Amino acid sequence: MRDLTDLIGRIFLSAIFIFEAVDSTLFFEKTKNTMTQYGLTWNQDMLLYCAIFLLITGGIMVLLGYRSTLGAILLLMYWGPVTFIVHDFWTYPASEVRLQSILFMKDIAIIGGLLMLVGKGSGRYSIKRLLATTRV
Repeated sequence: MRDLTDLIGRIFLSAIFIFEAVDSTLFFEKTKNTMTQYGLTWNQDMLLYCAIFLLITGGIMVLLGYRSTLGAILLLMYWGPVTFIVHDFWTYPASEVRLQSILFMKDIAIIGGLLMLVGKGSGRYSIKRLLATTRV
């Protein structure tokens, strides 16, 4: 049962990152405008391409369970800074603090899930395990 929950957890965890990569790619200019609103004006194209690369690569690695620790670290490189830039609830007006603090804590929980994946590994149902047990 534990192995199955590891797999389902990896699927759900990777879904948010793969979705965000696809969304950022489809709405590239809107994403750049959003970056400008948050003060990220330096070399936006490069930052966005790097973010999409981290999201796709890390998301797929976590999903497949192949080098999932490295994939989780790649995702943490993106998700950690974005959490503190986008959901800095302490700078919002009082009317928006509650929503932004909830979103901030959601992102902190996702970071916690990624850290658990870094520490625990991908589990039994993963490409890594399949390759390790397959005889050539």
